[in-house]
Amino acid sequence: MSLVQNDVDYVRRLVLEHSALVLGEGKGYLVEARLARLAEREGLTTVTQLVHRLRCGTAALRDDVIEAMTTNETSFFRDIHPFEALRTVVIPEVLRARGARPVRIWSAAASTGQEAYSLAMLMADHFPGATASILGTDLSRDVLARAAHGTFSQLEVNRGLPAALLVRHFERDGAGWRIKQPLRSRVSFRQLNLARPWSGLPLMDVVLLRNVLIYFDTAAKIAVLGQLARVLAPGGSLFLGGAETTYGLDDRWERQQVGRTAMYRLAAPRGEPS
Repeated sequence: MSLVQNDVDYVRRLVLEHSALVLGEGKGYLVEARLARLAEREGLTTVTQLVHRLRCGTAALRDDVIEAMTTNETSFFRDIHPFEALRTVVIPEVLRARGARPVRIWSAAASTGQEAYSLAMLMADHFPGATASILGTDLSRDVLARAAHGTFSQLEVNRGLPAALLVRHFERDGAGWRIKQPLRSRVSFRQLNLARPWSGLPLMDVVLLRNVLIYFDTAAKIAVLGQLARVLAPGGSLFLGGAETTYGLDDRWERQQVGRTAMYRLAAPRGEPS
């Protein structure tokens, strides 16, 4: 039985309210496809029954539905150019300016951890003497549990990971691969909802929030950029997805081209040097 439009609209409103993710019109097929497995897990025969339970259910079920509707597309060294910018320009600048404290890098939509571990490999291989604190966050508890375990299938390591790095930083784990402990220890993971006020975050030298804002409405984009402005260290760098921009949302951010990618930095207040 297909979902009626009223049920689709209810799920769309719920997801928007609690995660800021926008599910456009005509997404009934996506709602049904994403929630079918959850309905089965709950012992239900249709997604319609799941939505009925959701209307009368608990916050835990609501969170499970929101997680099911989120997109978790990722790969190692995805869109390689931001990592080249980090290696050649951004991290050397941070190391010159930071003094004795660790370099703090935040993968703000970490999914199953490929981006965070790519950052750890970059630091280990190209800046072996530097101390780095790498944080990965995501809305989904399930993908974070996978990320913390650090295990990936053969297909996942085939996506973007050079063979030399597979040999250096991974070990066999059944039919798949697991990040070796020294690298896993460089990365921590925690749940964080970007659509809610953030707490407990230190000032970050680098933030990667790539291919996330495209799913948010304008108000949520402005709110996220405002919170980013408060957690970015002076001179810090923000990397967005190739189709994303701060233009027309928050004029405190300045776009800077670095090689074949762009990053964003907070403009110096008027009267102060940039």
